[in-house]
Amino acid sequence: MPPNTRAAQRVGCTTVEERLSQSVRSAPKVGPNGDAGSPPSVDTSQLLDRSFGRDEIAVLRHEVTSRLAGAGLTGDRQSGFVLAVNEVITNVVLHAGGQGRVVLWLAGGSAWCTVTDSGPGIPARFLKPPEVPETFDVGGRGIWLAHQLCDEVTVATGPIGTTIGLRIALPRRATPA
Repeated sequence: MPPNTRAAQRVGCTTVEERLSQSVRSAPKVGPNGDAGSPPSVDTSQLLDRSFGRDEIAVLRHEVTSRLAGAGLTGDRQSGFVLAVNEVITNVVLHAGGQGRVVLWLAGGSAWCTVTDSGPGIPARFLKPPEVPETFDVGGRGIWLAHQLCDEVTVATGPIGTTIGLRIALPRRATPA
């Protein structure tokens, strides 16, 4: 075959769409009575609950975006919340052992997200409310951004791990007159 007509070779890479379709195909199809093949029982308040590692950051960003759009959060507020979630999960991968768990749900007119890791905890000097990072500081913007983009940020940390909670109010739906 001439060099310019060769088929493209894949070298261990998958696209976001392929990863999403793989996770949907591999999800167990168990109904509310435990019978296989029935439609899965869905708790509409919980939008996402999954473990993640370095390779799932982009997939998670797309999953969170999709779930929030379905819940009515769109535009700049959606983009900001997804960015905050992305920053927190990236911190888990870079600073807390590389793996964690993300849970996204709706309650009380808000979208909530917790990101949990089993790292060594956040040092006390980083637990103060974050100040604006200096222009040339390398890193240190993730939690600061989360505070700017979310309506609420909580941190629970200790020697066996950290959970960061993020909340953003959903838009009020217009009620018919």
